[in-house]
Amino acid sequence: MTYHIAICDDSQTDADYIAALVEKWAQTDDIYIKIDCFPSAEAFLFQYTEDRTYDILLLDVEMGEMNGVELAHTVRKENHAVQIVFITGYSEYISAGYDVAALHYLMKPVDEKKLFTVLGRAKEMLIRQERRIVLAVSGETVRIPLHEVRFVEVQGNYVTVHAGREYTVKATLGTIEKQLDDSFFRTGRSYIINLGCIRRVSKTQVELSDGSIVPLPRGVYEPLNRAIISRT
Repeated sequence: MTYHIAICDDSQTDADYIAALVEKWAQTDDIYIKIDCFPSAEAFLFQYTEDRTYDILLLDVEMGEMNGVELAHTVRKENHAVQIVFITGYSEYISAGYDVAALHYLMKPVDEKKLFTVLGRAKEMLIRQERRIVLAVSGETVRIPLHEVRFVEVQGNYVTVHAGREYTVKATLGTIEKQLDDSFFRTGRSYIINLGCIRRVSKTQVELSDGSIVPLPRGVYEPLNRAIISRT
């Protein structure tokens, strides 16, 4: 597989430096890549309308009229599979990553070892996305990519998988859980949440990137936050 990577940075020097590191990472891991560099968010979006095959986006946060966070929001409206990594010189932007399910933030100047680690995680996430959950719905077999699953809930003897549309089957939550991986977190007897889709967490509920609200049982707030942190 060839990983299609976009670097979006209005500093040519920074973009060239990051591109060189990405090429070094690919050579080290014996990975095929294609890199495209863009001097602005607008330039990327112009290309993106013609080519949506990007796997990883390395986005500078501080750019011209449209910054990296705004660009990520635009992409996320219809693409939940691409892995987004923000690059910034200011730590105050980090909280914005929850809204677009960013994989990680890297501080400038970018450290080679940290970038390699993040790119490795991005590759693992892309591999995971090839996995699918299999459901028997109304006499048909439905295969849903794991990354499309926002959350799973149980009501009585039925389980509903929320993945763009809703798929309801007669099953137990445990049966569905066996088809998931460690990017999902079970909050109790009734819900399993995709950690990558979480936007905000409070003591009583979780807000997902599509606006869905999942109630959070007492005592789950801390372990859920640890699970989120362990993925960053």
